[in-house]
Order: sequence, then structure tokens, then C-alpha cells
Amino acid sequence: MFSKRSSLFLLSLFGFTLLFSTCTSTDTTGGVTSGLRNTSGTRTEISWIHDPYTKYDRQANVAAVGSANSREMAEKSALGNLVAIFGQNIQVDEKVSSSYQEAVKKGITANWSGNTTVDTAITTSTGMASLIGVEILDRWDDGINFYASAVLNKAKAMQLYSDMVKSNQAMIENLINIPPEEKNTLNGVARYQFAATVAEITASYVYLLSVIGGTVPAFKRGDDYRLEAADINKAIPVGLSVHNDKSGRIQGAFAKALSDLGFTNGGSNPLYLLDVYITAAPAVIANNTFKFTRIELKADLKETKTGIVLLPYDFNSREGHTSQEEADNRAYAYAEQKINNEYSSLLKSYLSALLPN
Repeated sequence: MFSKRSSLFLLSLFGFTLLFSTCTSTDTTGGVTSGLRNTSGTRTEISWIHDPYTKYDRQANVAAVGSANSREMAEKSALGNLVAIFGQNIQVDEKVSSSYQEAVKKGITANWSGNTTVDTAITTSTGMASLIGVEILDRWDDGINFYASAVLNKAKAMQLYSDMVKSNQAMIENLINIPPEEKNTLNGVARYQFAATVAEITASYVYLLSVIGGTVPAFKRGDDYRLEAADINKAIPVGLSVHNDKSGRIQGAFAKALSDLGFTNGGSNPLYLLDVYITAAPAVIANNTFKFTRIELKADLKETKTGIVLLPYDFNSREGHTSQEEADNRAYAYAEQKINNEYSSLLKSYLSALLPN
């Protein structure tokens, strides 16, 4: 039986349509075989439920059988048992899987692969959570338990996976083939990050090809592209402008967050600007002898050329004390701590989720 996590892996690992037979006849040569009885009136057991290779040539196919107390769960069990034959090497990290699925949904893979036929198949199958080239070919029940066989035809799979590898390698080449002035941008980071994602997906395809006897092409690992993305990140200048700061506390908090993620100081003409506005004013609460300060902060990460806000960030708070000055101090201290606790993670999540334009 598939776990929720395994199903998520399969969304990105396998690119083509899973064809489920919906036949309801009692034909013993294929499709559903349910409730067959011999001359004594008892159900006749089918040999493939113990060994699918009694029916399917082992040289031409990879097959597995699953059983459960329902037809649907028996089919899922069969698929899970088939995947288990290939082991962990055909699975990828959940974040990689999610990133790839998101790119497929947004049509990004179609933009970069140049292979509309393969991409259409990927889009269709990803939406169905299907395995490449696998079919549920047999079903049988004994009145209590249900059985199903999942069969992967090696010749078909070799062709499909080979096409996928070629398409992915073309996609990677298109992603990283950019001029230097465009490379050292956030879109350049996104290109190399997504190239790493595609490379990791490709690695799973290549491994499966090796198991079923296909030709294994040379390919680069995802970490190679991920390291390049990190180097690009370090070369990107980001300016920082803070309005109405107090003793440089907010400036220092945001500067540390940017530095922790590898960005360089923006200099005089940065590509990106973190523009921060702070307002702090006394707040009166009726029948309360304390003094209060309300602080509001708005920080927008922008493209300097276009003014487009890439990542907005804002919050507000009210802090109090016996003196207004100390209430102000507490308000700024709260803001500083909140930025230290949140902004680096927020920016990191934004960068890791970037997809190429």
C-alpha cells in the first residue's frame, strides 16, 4: 500500500499515463477475473496471484501482485510492490518532487524542454499520480480478498524513459545557457535551482533505465547545479534602505538576514533593494497609566529597475512601559527580535521556491 509520502514522490518521478483496465468480464486471459467456479461450485484460484511471471515473460516485463480487501487498494498495493522492486533509488526528496510538480502545473517544463509531446504526457500523468508505462492488467477476487497485477513492459519503458532523459537534459541546457549579465540575477538563481531539480528527477529515470537494461546516459548530479546557484546568489548585490530607524537596530537585523543568505552589499546601483519603512507613535489606552508605543514596519524587496515588489513583509505591535522613551525602546527591540527570528527564513523560503521566467 502506498503511503501519502510515496504517492507524492511518484507524482514527479514518473511521467506517463497509467492505463487502468475497467473490464468486468470473466475472461481468464486478461482484465478482471472474478468469481470463476469449477465443476464442484468452488472458486478457481488463478496462478498469477502467486507468481505474475506464470503469465508474463520475465525477460520482457517487470511485474508485481498486490492484495487487499478492496479492488482499489489491491491495485495500489500492486503498484507499491512494483515500485519496491526498484528500491529507494527511484525516489526523490519531497521538496524536489513538489517543485517539479509546480513547474509542470505552471507549464514551465513545456517552456524549457522544447518537447511538447513528452511534456503533454508528463502533464497528463502527473495529474493522475501515475507510473510510467505501467498497467494494471489483471484483477481477481475470491469473495473476500482482492488481487491485482501491475505490469511494466520493459521495451516501452526504455523508450519512454530515454525520451524523458533526453527532454530533461535539453531543458537543463536551455536553463543554464544565459549571458553573464542575466546569470547574476534572482532569475539566474531560479534557473540553476530548477536545473538541479530536473537533474535529480533525471537521476531517478536513469537508475530505472539501468535496472531494466536500458542504455544509461551520462548526466550531472543536482548538487552540481545547486552549488552554482549558491555562487550566483553571492554575486547578487542587494541594497538596504531603512527609514525612521533607531540606533541602527532595524538596519542591523535586516543586514544580517541578507548576509546570512550570501547576498553582497548593494553598493551605489544595486539590482535589488530592500526598502524598509517604520512608523512609531504613542498609543493611548484609556484608564491605563502606562505609556504605549505602536510600531508598524513594512519591508519590500524590490527590483530597482521596475519597482516590482518581489517579497513583501510587514507587521505591527504595541509595547508599553512607565515612560514613553522606554516604550519606544521596547517597540524597536520587539521589531528587531522579530526580524531576527523570521526574515532570514522567509527570504530563504522565497528563494528556494523561485521558478525560472
